[in-house]
Parts: sequence; structure tokens; C-alpha cells
Amino acid sequence: MCVSVTFIAIVDGAITTVALPSIARQFQLTTAALDGVVVAYTVCLAMTIPASAWLVERFGGKHVLLTALIAFLGSSLLCGLAADLVQLVAFRALQGLSAGVLFPASAALLFATFNTSDQVRISRYMIIPQQMAPAAAPVLGGLLVDHLSWRWVFYVNVPVGLPVVLFGLLFLTEHRGRLPGRFDLTGLLLSAAGLGAAMFGTTEGPNRGWSSAAVLVSLALGAVLLAATAVHQLRAAEPLLKLRLFADRLFRDTNLINLVGLIPILGAMYLGPLFLQQAQGRTALESGTGTFTEAFGVLLTVQVAGVLYARVGPRIIVGCGLAGVAAVLVLFATCDQDTGLWTFRFYMFLLGIAMGGVFMPTTVASLANIDRHDLAQASTLNTVVRQTGGALAPVAVTTTIVLGTPASAAADPPVSAYQYTYLVLAALAAATAVFAFALPDAAARAAARSTGTKASRPPAAHPEIAS
Repeated sequence: MCVSVTFIAIVDGAITTVALPSIARQFQLTTAALDGVVVAYTVCLAMTIPASAWLVERFGGKHVLLTALIAFLGSSLLCGLAADLVQLVAFRALQGLSAGVLFPASAALLFATFNTSDQVRISRYMIIPQQMAPAAAPVLGGLLVDHLSWRWVFYVNVPVGLPVVLFGLLFLTEHRGRLPGRFDLTGLLLSAAGLGAAMFGTTEGPNRGWSSAAVLVSLALGAVLLAATAVHQLRAAEPLLKLRLFADRLFRDTNLINLVGLIPILGAMYLGPLFLQQAQGRTALESGTGTFTEAFGVLLTVQVAGVLYARVGPRIIVGCGLAGVAAVLVLFATCDQDTGLWTFRFYMFLLGIAMGGVFMPTTVASLANIDRHDLAQASTLNTVVRQTGGALAPVAVTTTIVLGTPASAAADPPVSAYQYTYLVLAALAAATAVFAFALPDAAARAAARSTGTKASRPPAAHPEIAS
């Protein structure tokens, strides 16, 4: 059940990128207008993650998981039926709201059912769908877009997900933990409104202009509301988000690396299909088969990083991973209209090898100093940070493409605009690598040596996974 839910949710997030150029052509949109389809999903996913733990404790893991899965499938159907961009973004937001509950509810059931030794073994199995899903999604998306339409990218979730719902109804056992305390509604409303306003401003900046009144007001309002959220969470007796955990430097620095480092990593994943289809004029299927090799690189490096973690520590692994990401992005910046598909695939494989050294070590290291009673809250904060970085990635890409495109060619950015964007992402990855090499990881290495299992248990090998 948990493997199936993970696979469906990751495929949906990865498959949509392949369909974006086709969506743009049907709705007559520019590249800058496309990011809302991706960002709405990611932002709404992040908005509901903080409430998921309370929902599971209050209503039970089985009920919450099945309700969220049914809502996810229903919103997928609505996305396929969308008549314009406004409807599509709205339905993608509904998808994100349900997905934000799917991941934590699934994990809560999994770890409540099995003991510690079984959890380590199962985590090794869970990495397979985590990596096969992003590998299969681009190819499946290309086939659906080329031979049916972009709408089938969303329709396909329904026949795949309905048997999972039936299985859960028949065989999944209920689980309830301790009774939750009072729900922090004020914290949820403040964080949701602040994040929504901030993300509206950032996503609309490339379209309306960063100096437009709507963008400036949204960014200012978002900043005020998020500041109010922080003040409230620090004062609340039972906060929705335990921000006090950021007082620990290792937890704070690893999350900062995740936040900033995911922008060039996921930005490259977002930019690849756009470059192949719009700059090179390739089909959606060619685009899908051109980017899927990244997942195999990640799968390879995660296994190696798990072995080396206790020996060399996360500082070296993460720093080298981000430095590798920067180097590969510079290679991507050399691609032009004549670059072969196999060359692009090789670069994507190299990108996967580099980025595989970032996800698992930062997540494991972030929990090294966290008290056992705060692990759930720490995992929630980790997930919110990762999803925020994921939301900022397409915004950074579209903004940079717009800045590198002459006004007369806004509807058809030149190859130089994509090359410029790859270089900007490379610079951001390099700067994050420098910060990562200064990570104070002594506690993380000591914890790994003492337990002997933390490094072998990758909780989130791929950025789309919410712990």
C-alpha cells in the first residue's frame, strides 16, 4: 500500500513536467506562464504537511490515507478535464493539498506497523519505487502526450489508483497513536496565507514584472504573514511547527542546504524538458527518454553514500555532490540546437550521480542532534523546507529565462536564454557547495558510528519524497 501510494504521487509530480510544453501550446501560453502548474501543486503540498501528523492522530492513519488518496485521484480527473490554465492550476492545487497528507500518513502507518529492525529493511525496499518512479515517469509522459494528449498525464492516475483504494479498504488495518493536543488553527492559517501570498508574488513576477503593484503587495504581505507565523509558533504551547528546533546549528544548516541546494537541482529537472522540446523542437517522448537517466545516477550514488556516510561524514559527501551538480550544469550550458539526445542523456546521468550525494546525507544529518520525542516535528520541518525549495526552482528558472530573452522573442526564447539559465543554476549550486563544506558534522558522524544503522537508512532519496 505504502509503496503504491509513493509511486503514484512521485510519478504524478515528475510526469507533469513533460506535458508542460504541450499544455502551453494548447492554451497559447509563454514559458513564463507555465510555472504555476508546478508551483501550485508544490506550495499546496507544503501547506498541508504540518497538519498531517495531527490528522493521523485524531482520525486514524487508515481513514486519513484513504481519504487523501481518493481526493488525489478525483483532483487528477479534474486536472485532465481543465478547460483553461486557471482551472488547471486550481485543480493542481487540490492535488497538492491531498498529496501533502498522503506522504506523512503513509509513513506513519508504515513505521507504526513494523519494529525498528524491520523499518530499516523496509526503507531499503522503499528506495526502489522512489527511484523507478522518476525514471519511468518521463517516458510514460512522452508516450501519453505524443499518442493521446497531455490530459492523459492526469487521467492515468485514476485506473492505477483505484485498485490501491480497494486494497486499502479491504486489508489495511487501522492505527491510532496518542490523542493529539489542541489543533493550532492560528498557526495553520498564518502559515498557509503567508506562504500563498509569497509564492503568488514570486510566480507572477516573471509574468507581470517584479515592479508591478500586485507582485510587490503579495511579496510584502507574504513576508509580514510569515514573520507573524514565526512569532506565533515560537510562543505557542503546542505549535504546528516547532521552529525552536532551528536553534540547533546542524539542523539549521542542513535545512538551509536543502532549501537553496534544491533550487539548482530541481531547476535543472524543470529546465530539461523545456530545452529539449522548445529549443530543440523534440517530441514529448524524446524529451522523456532524454531525462530519465538521472534517476539511475541517483540510485547508484545513494547506495555509495550510505556506505561512506559514517566514514567520511555528510560534510564531504554533500559538498562534493553540490560541486558535482555545479560542474554538470556548466556542461548543460554548452548544449545547443545540435546537441545529440545521447549527449543530453549522459549529462542527465551525471547530474543524477552528483545530486544523489545531497538528499540522503542532509536528511540523516539533520536529525543527529534531535531528541527522539521531536523527531516527528523535525521530519515535518524537513519536508516543508524541501517542498519550499521545490516550489522556488521553477520560479528561478522561468525568471532567468525571461531575463535572458529579448522582449521581441518572449514567446520563443533563444538557445542562449537556456544556456544562461544553466549557468545561473550552476553558480547557485557552487555557492551552496562552499557552504556545505563548512557544515559542522562531528555529531552526525558520531551518531552514525554509534548506531551503525542511520547511514544505511535513506529516508528520502529523491526530492519529491516527503518524509
